[in-house]
Amino acid sequence: MKIFALPAEQTKPAIFFDMDQTLYTNDEYSRTQTDLPVARLAKLRGKKFDQMYDEVKEYQKKWACDHNGKSISLGNTLLAFGISTEENIRWRKELYRPEDYLDVDKKLRSALEALASRFILAVITNNPVSVAVRTLSTLGVHDLLQKISGLDTCCLSKPNKEILLKTAELCGVSLDQCISVGDRYDIDLALPLELGMGGILVDGVEDVYKLPEVLL
Repeated sequence: MKIFALPAEQTKPAIFFDMDQTLYTNDEYSRTQTDLPVARLAKLRGKKFDQMYDEVKEYQKKWACDHNGKSISLGNTLLAFGISTEENIRWRKELYRPEDYLDVDKKLRSALEALASRFILAVITNNPVSVAVRTLSTLGVHDLLQKISGLDTCCLSKPNKEILLKTAELCGVSLDQCISVGDRYDIDLALPLELGMGGILVDGVEDVYKLPEVLL
């Protein structure tokens, strides 16, 4: 875990959690979230999966080289391959099965319950809201994280200022009252920090378990 910044003391600040590989850690499910859309793209293009996968990774590598080593999300990568955000949303709703990989996480629930005593808790994800609800329900924490901004909220993929502003509006706070928590600096933290938010980089859900010790 690495804390980059925290907001000034507020009456009821908010935490914006990334979801995948932040509120849970499951490498197999994470791989499917790349492999399944790439397989769908390969089928559309009449290519083998390995060839399409290599093209996607090569594009992301070149994009990083052209942008000072920053990472690009899969959603924005698919846009570059001609897949609209609306189509991307449909694919994710059809293809992603969090129920097949995840289970109730009592330690996560305990940590979030502790944090909810002082913070408004929200989720910002590049998955559709319905996939987020299914994921959080499977983990047993949806009732604690009902303020959700997904790919279909603004039809934009992180990082994007509009998504952050929308989530702050849902929480009834300003951005300088918020902390972004996620596992990818370029996608989850760089823009929030630029906008004056707090930012905490985590290596997975094990770090989220420790957040009450850090923030309360």
